[in-house]
Amino acid sequence: MFNTTVTPTEKPFQSVNWSFNFSKPIIVINSQETIGPEYEGRITFFPSTASLELRSLTLDDTGPYSVSIMHDGLIPSGQTTLVIYGEQISTDLVEFSGSVSLSCSASGSSLSFLWLNGSSEVTASDRVQLTDGGSSLTIINVTRFDQGPFRCRVSNPVSTVTSDPVNLFINGPENINLILPPPQGYFAVGSDTSLTCSVGSRPPAQFNWFLNGDQLLDTGSELRLMNVEMSQSGNYSCQAFNSKTLRSQTSEPSAITVQQSSQLGDISELKKAIPN
Repeated sequence: MFNTTVTPTEKPFQSVNWSFNFSKPIIVINSQETIGPEYEGRITFFPSTASLELRSLTLDDTGPYSVSIMHDGLIPSGQTTLVIYGEQISTDLVEFSGSVSLSCSASGSSLSFLWLNGSSEVTASDRVQLTDGGSSLTIINVTRFDQGPFRCRVSNPVSTVTSDPVNLFINGPENINLILPPPQGYFAVGSDTSLTCSVGSRPPAQFNWFLNGDQLLDTGSELRLMNVEMSQSGNYSCQAFNSKTLRSQTSEPSAITVQQSSQLGDISELKKAIPN
């Protein structure tokens, strides 16, 4: 709550300007009211004192706030700094190669603990251990289904509280796929085309491209071939590499054939002559 020292008044202010970090508008009131898009639904303005309430705080709300008011020819202004304290926890784990332990603590008596993965209750199994009265959770040989978010719910006979979430990021790569338009792979000399490589990976994979087994200089998930020549015919493949897991996966090769336009016409006629 940002309270001004302005004496409450029934007469509307000529203008009010609240801003963050001296440049980002929060709310501007003159002949009309304008609210910054990041603050829609998060603020309440009090017109009698020009005070401001800011809700649903995040770490990004830390910084200087300023207000200027025009009233009866005077332009009083003020500023303050808001500091948000918080912590976001994440753990990088490789599928089938690591274990993780989470612990939950709370003050009070007659406490009971419940762990949630998303909206589902976590129960003990061969890979999941609940110890210390349920306040500690250990997952052995984590898989992609263990990525969370995990929350701990603590209750006693009169109240219940739930912790902030913790996410476990499980990495790939897997299910690599090379997409080539058109799928038959015939192109005329001088035409343009592109190949796209997709793969499941967290964090995002790095890509390398190969022609007939030889690595190309191109990187990225898309390989663009511009003004193609016949020498660019061959088998193309992409390789995805994950810097966290140090694993890679290579696609099946896709053949590209670059020919003169007249040859493509002959191929088209031949396909028409072959019955389905």
